[in-house]
Amino acid sequence: MKTMYFLIIATVMATFSMNVEAQKTSNGKKVLVAYFSRSGNTKAIASHIKELTGGDLFEIQTAKPYPADYHACTEVAKKEKNDNARPELKEKVKNIEEYDIIFIGFPNWWGTMPMPILTFLESYKLEGKIVIPFCTHGGGGEQSCFRDFVKNTSKATNKKGFITSGGAASSARPQVEKWLKEIDIIK
Repeated sequence: MKTMYFLIIATVMATFSMNVEAQKTSNGKKVLVAYFSRSGNTKAIASHIKELTGGDLFEIQTAKPYPADYHACTEVAKKEKNDNARPELKEKVKNIEEYDIIFIGFPNWWGTMPMPILTFLESYKLEGKIVIPFCTHGGGGEQSCFRDFVKNTSKATNKKGFITSGGAASSARPQVEKWLKEIDIIK
């Protein structure tokens, strides 16, 4: 019975401690982690950010899914980029005005952000918000990803983005934590 009592107390204390930590790390600001991910790499980084900031996750999805085949998907993405398309999104963040800090993640597609990210950015008024990009890539690096992001979020406050190769995404939590401290999001 005594052991059970201490176990319950320890669980309650751990839960309380996690909640306090999440509030402390986001500096009292409400955090949204929005991401677009084809293979799961960008989702892995989004999950790290969510865990470290206590933020809410939102997956950016297109109304018409991309082809499952990699090469077919890249051809659609290339055409969208060439056409400067704005693919329709499956759903919107209904309460975006409540968020102070918005992380937006995406893979590098053809040297920049996937076009659904532009649809997302153009769907909201981001003035007064802190917006922070994060990107995964398959070897192409940053290229124009962050420069294009800042160009399309110029009315918001931008902070330095995070980039990693897709293959390193699932184990990048220490690097994500270091970056979040560098940009003064967590302590």
